[in-house]
Amino acid sequence: MDGIVIIGAGECGTRAAFALREAGYPGPVTLVGAEPHLPYERPPLSKPTNGAVQMKLICAKEALEAAGIDYLQSMSASKLDTRAGTVTLSDGRMLKYEKLLLATGARPRRLACPGAELALDFRTHADAEVIFASVAPGRSVAVIGGGLIGMELAAVLRGKDVAVSVIEAAPKPLGRAVPQRFAEKLHARHASEGVRFHLDRGVVAIGDGGVTLTHGSMVPADLVVSAIGVQPDVALAEAAGLATGNGILTDTCLRTSAPNVFAAGDCAAVAQPAGGHFRYESWRNARAQAETAARNMAGATEAFAAIPWFWSDQYDLGLQVAGLPRPAHQSVVRSVAAGELEFYLDDGRLVAAAGLGIGNGLARDIKLAEMLIAAGTTPDPAALADPGLNLKTLLKSARAA
Repeated sequence: MDGIVIIGAGECGTRAAFALREAGYPGPVTLVGAEPHLPYERPPLSKPTNGAVQMKLICAKEALEAAGIDYLQSMSASKLDTRAGTVTLSDGRMLKYEKLLLATGARPRRLACPGAELALDFRTHADAEVIFASVAPGRSVAVIGGGLIGMELAAVLRGKDVAVSVIEAAPKPLGRAVPQRFAEKLHARHASEGVRFHLDRGVVAIGDGGVTLTHGSMVPADLVVSAIGVQPDVALAEAAGLATGNGILTDTCLRTSAPNVFAAGDCAAVAQPAGGHFRYESWRNARAQAETAARNMAGATEAFAAIPWFWSDQYDLGLQVAGLPRPAHQSVVRSVAAGELEFYLDDGRLVAAAGLGIGNGLARDIKLAEMLIAAGTTPDPAALADPGLNLKTLLKSARAA
């Protein structure tokens, strides 16, 4: 039966299925997921409760049934035929589609060294269960990768009195995603919590006793976790002849190079107004692209234009970043009781903002900053730096103008 088929039942694919119904699409909707669970959220995996890994469902079985969404779990797509408009599943059955959404997400990057198979990934619920079942106070873990995932895991493990070493090939951790000011503060906090860093070092081999680094040093570890980033899952798209790069290439409406095939979420590289393609990896982006793709599959022609945003919790600190900060941007710092904010101006226009503080204390400020960014404001840097001037006042002034 023709209808809309969604490959991938993560945050993006699942949200798209429900958004199709919200957009008034009346036809069959089939959601295909590779894992043997109902769709669940990934961020809570790094935050076990009472020693147990959380399984925070995106939706209940009853919600899928009520929306008329046919959920096929423990299933993946093995072949896509865009000419015939069919997708073949891992159990051999073939689904014919009217439109198809590829929400295949991303896969962990693989280490390429002797003993790489001894390192655990940290991507799925099953991965998290294995890791947290293997740690206990007094044990040691080597985390390979000093990005957001590796650093979040290090914080959780230190809270369990586990000895943690972070191995990073770059000269400093959090160098790619986090503004330098806050990357340095988080690095210092980890060091004060007892995390040992091995920076500017590659991995030569992994053995039962730990990790051997370049220059011959050894990091002892009872457990090794690989957190060196992810790669967009484009295998199905590539085999079907779709245009790919750092992801499945789409236009601004999330349409791929094949007719009636869309892509969204971590696997999609979206065309930018200034040229080129950009791929975002975040929970909010997965939801926002899912909703845009769903409306377009239902008949709209809406360009995706959401402001990038992500957050990270490490110890009692909460980091939020809205927009895309660049080193070339003018930086304006505001110190407040809850922490510190940094705003980024490009030729006077506010294009990004970041904040680091206790818990969720800066969430309201970042939300107001997002609204200022969306409004295309050119605020006075002195006003941005003044903690006594509410950002809401700047927003009202911008709207009035």
